[in-house]
Amino acid sequence: MSARDAAATRQRILEQARHQFARHGYTAVTVKGVADAAGVSPNLITRYFGGKDGLFLAATRVEIPVADSFDGDRATLGARLAANIVRRWSGAPGADPLLVLQRASGERPEAAEALAAFLDTNSLEPLHRYLRDSGLDDAEARSRAAAIDAFVLGVSTRRRVLRSEPGDPAELEAWLATTIQRLADE
Repeated sequence: MSARDAAATRQRILEQARHQFARHGYTAVTVKGVADAAGVSPNLITRYFGGKDGLFLAATRVEIPVADSFDGDRATLGARLAANIVRRWSGAPGADPLLVLQRASGERPEAAEALAAFLDTNSLEPLHRYLRDSGLDDAEARSRAAAIDAFVLGVSTRRRVLRSEPGDPAELEAWLATTIQRLADE
């Protein structure tokens, strides 16, 4: 197998793993099930990832650029954040490592830790710095950032993890934008 074929196969396995972990959680997913969906031998998953735990860790590696949400005036923060959130939530559900982590966080302590670390590093702290740099004192900026972070995580959990329908993307974006902006301003 060439390096390009191996990379494509590895990617196909990861896509199937993300989809299955996002849909069923950690416990219900099997290496054989992922292998069958990806059209490979279970031995190949063991070779590439070391087994189910390694596959899970690879499938939940999250890299999301969030800096563009923090470029601009605080008066439009809600709209920018809401647009990015809805765009992410409207994508293919099996392709979102954050959804995988959210679903697995009740089953796997390492998933809960990974989700918390990701949110602290990529959501809470950048939002805190942005609000502080926009003129709020440090304590107020931290409090508002925590409220926005908790609100978005709660909505995500309700609408995505508990498998409630997220609703019309435009309506969801407008509601999120208004609520986030209110939390940033008041």
